[in-house]
Amino acid sequence: MNPLLQDYNTAPFTKIASEDYKPAIKKGIEIAKAEIDAIVNTKEAPTFKNTTEALDYTGEKLNRITSIFFNLNSAETNDAIQRIAQEVSPWLSEFRNDITLNEALFARVKSVFDDRKNLNLNAEQQMLLEKQYKGFARNGANLNHEKKSQLREIDTKLSKLSLKFGENVLAETNAFEMHLTNEDDLAGLPESVKEAAQQLAKEQNKEGYIFTLQYPSYIPFLTYADNRELRKKMAIAAGKKAFQNNKFNNEKIVLEIVKLRQERANLLGYKTHAHFVLEERMAETPEKVIEFSNNLLSKAKPAAKKEFENLEKYAKKLDGIDQLQKWDGAYYSEKLKKELFDLDQEILKPYFKLENVIDGVFEIANRLYDLNFEEVDTIEKYHPEVKTYNVTDNDGNFISVFYADYHPRKGKRNGAWMTSYKSQQIKNGINERPQVSIVCNFTKPTATKPSLLTFNEVTTLFHEFGHALHGMLANTTYNSLSGTSVSWDFVELPSQVLENWCYEKEALELFAKHYETGKVIPMKYVEKIKESASFHEGMQTLRQLSFGLLDMKWHSENPSEITSIKDFEKEAFAATSLYPDVAENCMSTAFSHIFQGGYSAGYYSYKWAEVLDADAFEYFLEKGIFNKEVATKFKDTVLSKGGTVKPMELYKRFRGQEPKPDALLKRAGLL
Repeated sequence: MNPLLQDYNTAPFTKIASEDYKPAIKKGIEIAKAEIDAIVNTKEAPTFKNTTEALDYTGEKLNRITSIFFNLNSAETNDAIQRIAQEVSPWLSEFRNDITLNEALFARVKSVFDDRKNLNLNAEQQMLLEKQYKGFARNGANLNHEKKSQLREIDTKLSKLSLKFGENVLAETNAFEMHLTNEDDLAGLPESVKEAAQQLAKEQNKEGYIFTLQYPSYIPFLTYADNRELRKKMAIAAGKKAFQNNKFNNEKIVLEIVKLRQERANLLGYKTHAHFVLEERMAETPEKVIEFSNNLLSKAKPAAKKEFENLEKYAKKLDGIDQLQKWDGAYYSEKLKKELFDLDQEILKPYFKLENVIDGVFEIANRLYDLNFEEVDTIEKYHPEVKTYNVTDNDGNFISVFYADYHPRKGKRNGAWMTSYKSQQIKNGINERPQVSIVCNFTKPTATKPSLLTFNEVTTLFHEFGHALHGMLANTTYNSLSGTSVSWDFVELPSQVLENWCYEKEALELFAKHYETGKVIPMKYVEKIKESASFHEGMQTLRQLSFGLLDMKWHSENPSEITSIKDFEKEAFAATSLYPDVAENCMSTAFSHIFQGGYSAGYYSYKWAEVLDADAFEYFLEKGIFNKEVATKFKDTVLSKGGTVKPMELYKRFRGQEPKPDALLKRAGLL
């Protein structure tokens, strides 16, 4: 029997073989179609219960199977899984269209929607009905037959292209390695970085040291290696991922994706893909996003230019460098930061042993939200490195299953993310609790040292855990409105707000303890961490804004005339670039957030949410960072409510007012 088609509570990872996925997904689609048919074919008149609610409960089996499959395609993939993904993605895209373009089903949904004033629905039911109706209308339900087939064709192509895009980026990441045998080439690198590189070489039965484009290898090399030529080699290799003359080139794919997205938006009656996407976000229009970005840009640019000039002077004074290049930025920034704040990332790392940081984030979750985490070995894992937990509240009620996967592997894409294997919902009077996972790529333990995190990795862990809390604490009736099912410019608030605790003495004392001596991190370091938090914030802000503006340029203009991706990108970066351009590099061909993930026309939301998080954290600071009253209010108005209420309304319930950018500008030292 196919394990994916059995009834199971948590994913039966150890029992699944690759060949189980296709038949399971096929069967899952059949079951879901039968559930849809039951709604359409009932003789009863359409009601909220037999149509709106029934539709929300369809496809559960399929959702569970596909969440397992696609989560593994990101975290533990292989050739077989990638081949299956290419095959099943069009099926799923077709199935989604079968629902949204099903005229009889839409007629029922529309009938309930048109009668909504007479139905005496509560706020959550109204939201479900509105989102469901818009989901149909915004995905072609009102189109004629010919246009519906066009839409299906576009969606099928897009699902295959974004998968291919991601596979190419992963292949290019894995294809490059720099093998060094001369000790002199390692000058400047911390011992821990050398040890990790040596371990990598040993795993391949090679002498010396291997450096790769995986972040725990690549970023320390660019930050610390004295050898400028080797930094250049690494930076150029990273920058030309999927922009080389080989079978993994993504240029055509990028152009195809943006043109198809534009075509799709036009088909649905929208000017551009960005107009389509933003209609359902807090920001509402591309014009608003561009205005928001340019407003921040005008505040950050003078600071960024000044920071850059100072960095250039510093590099010239230190090493006689006339022109700073992209492979110099991290290196001289780190040196200057060390000089200004007497703060060395390597001095901090012993205080951030991974296990201690995990305990710390759990303790903070307990103090704020009464959560307890118990590591268990009764939950199946997809890889031995994964940790599994049962999460309960202080009264012993079961809250969630939590998976955590921390280190890089060949089959795992770069970066860090939160995902889920099962959403929370209340069905037949039972509150079905969620199963949430975070996946990261942190420095691995070596033969002599545990996994010691950089401060940047600490904030990343807190960030993803903030998303996880949003998933775990979900408490809504309908799974489509549950947890992180909120607009994308609101979804980063829970994650980004939690990062603030990493800078607070009261929180750091809980977990920042030296892995050998157990001594708490000296307060002078905490002060320096806080002082240096806004170091080069102008340049950092410019960088984030440049990505958001590139995304907007791809998606808020008509792309039909674009022939050169590189030229288009240079133009998009004109207002934000500080470093000279590198001819053989291109960002768009590896910009997975917008061409593989769900951030197209949405990358601005990181900055948007920073405004929210700085404003929200200011409230915690006023009352105390572990203030129970504020924490409970945040849990009740933001973390547990999912997408049941419009985001701005939720925010105002928490804060009592709309967010102001002042707190962010103050925190960033840009006021």
